[in-house]
Amino acid sequence: MGTRWSALLHASPATDIPALDIALANAVDRVDRQMSTWKPDSDLMRLNAASPGTWVSLPGELMQVLAKGLEIGRLSGGAFDIGVGRLVNAWGFGGAGTVPDRDAIRAALHQRLPPTHTVLELDAPGARVRKHAPFDLDLSGIAKGFAVDEMMRTVKAFGISDVLVALDGELAASGTKPDGTPWRIAVEKPDYELRSPLGMIELRDAAVATSGDYRHWIEVGGTRLSHTMDRSRGGPVDNAVASVSVVASSCMDADAWSTALLVLGPTDGKALAERYGLDALLVERRDGKLIQSGIGHVFGATSTGAFSPQSDSIRSSFETLQRPSDIH
Repeated sequence: MGTRWSALLHASPATDIPALDIALANAVDRVDRQMSTWKPDSDLMRLNAASPGTWVSLPGELMQVLAKGLEIGRLSGGAFDIGVGRLVNAWGFGGAGTVPDRDAIRAALHQRLPPTHTVLELDAPGARVRKHAPFDLDLSGIAKGFAVDEMMRTVKAFGISDVLVALDGELAASGTKPDGTPWRIAVEKPDYELRSPLGMIELRDAAVATSGDYRHWIEVGGTRLSHTMDRSRGGPVDNAVASVSVVASSCMDADAWSTALLVLGPTDGKALAERYGLDALLVERRDGKLIQSGIGHVFGATSTGAFSPQSDSIRSSFETLQRPSDIH
């Protein structure tokens, strides 16, 4: 999927590490073969090439991701949408090319696409899917999170309970470090030029994903445009939100929800996070400053930098850093 994966774990001497390494690589590769838009022969691209009305048989993992994508699409009012593949390609962010296509962009800006959850039909018992309109799917906002969940499942199948797995900006943690402390993860500051931490999450038995405008973007007429697409406007997201981090029980959920909140913007994004009880951190660019808004028990104390209360379901907390030397 164009990035790196990693696993940091504490295992017994009897653990077959070479076998685990192979199993993890296979887990990630399986997701890539099914869901990549950079592989012309992936199962997702096979579905994209199918004509509307044609049933396409798909593997179980891809069916699972499509179902979750449509679910969060409905819950977010279409803000999270897996059917924006043509927009992604038109703006030069997809596997079809590396430069914006002006004709495709002009066409997209004048075309209002229906929400994908209204035009994609899943037959779960038959493990098949069909489109009811011409569009291309892109799972970049959810597939990496699913891959992280698959990595966690793989590690636990080897009897290992203390592990941190990661793929790009998506991570999941189980158990603790050997000294009994939670896994400590940096939330990156949404800076276009420098890589530095905004804060730290103590993560245990939970996953976190971050979506932002500061790593993958293009500049058009002096304006930076994010790789995240807003179906309602037929182009890149255009609001004040610089990044969104979401902590959830599964990385697939965290991945998709962080994208949905980024698309919705500061007001609607906060409202949706509160409505569904999400643990989210929204960072806005306002008057040259980065303004944090925390929702939920994990991020609810961001204004003071103190740790927030922990819950039984997601035992995590967030701490705003005052300086880079606070990392340890």
